[in-house]
Amino acid sequence: MKKNLVLFVLFILPIVAYLFFASGVNSFAKLPTITKNIPEISSWKTLDNKPVALTGNITILGFMGQDVLKHKGNIFNLYEKIFDRNKNFKDFQMVMIVPDGTQDQVKELQKVLVTLGTQAGWNFVFASPGEINSFYKKLNLVGKLDTTLATPNVFIIDKKRNLRGRKGQDKKGKPEYKEGYNTKFVSELYNEMTDDVKIILAEYRLALKKNHNATKEI
Repeated sequence: MKKNLVLFVLFILPIVAYLFFASGVNSFAKLPTITKNIPEISSWKTLDNKPVALTGNITILGFMGQDVLKHKGNIFNLYEKIFDRNKNFKDFQMVMIVPDGTQDQVKELQKVLVTLGTQAGWNFVFASPGEINSFYKKLNLVGKLDTTLATPNVFIIDKKRNLRGRKGQDKKGKPEYKEGYNTKFVSELYNEMTDDVKIILAEYRLALKKNHNATKEI
């Protein structure tokens, strides 16, 4: 009994406290699921002709469309407010989906992006316009892609390929729904998305702690 209490204080209590303080804006202790089991994208390739998988990773997913450089400011906001804070988490990645034919624009963007810091875990994957439209429809979102196949919103995808966000009631009891986070607005990334990413990362830290303790008992 005493041993279990010590384990609780050392491992579980800090995670619970982290979840509590991380959720200053979001009223959810666990981030709700918006769309379950979205398609995998591992058949699409990066500039280096490598596949990128959603399964097994916590992914921030974006759609940059045909005018990649037009969204450079949004990408900088996302890098500084979200990626830079979480880049050391082992299974955390950024995936920006772009249409075939924008490879040169992506190369130009990467030249500037590298000045902010590491690009490890930051991926641009290419697909045909038809594939992008088909994939996006399967996310079952309220928001739509524009005519260039872009949206300023980015989305949180968990390790099981579930799209996560806000659904239910806020702390004031008012209906709340958020499927994505607008990269145009630093305040939205800093206040809302930062909070929600902390919660989903804390979910997995807690799961790892529980699994680790179970293994030790076995």
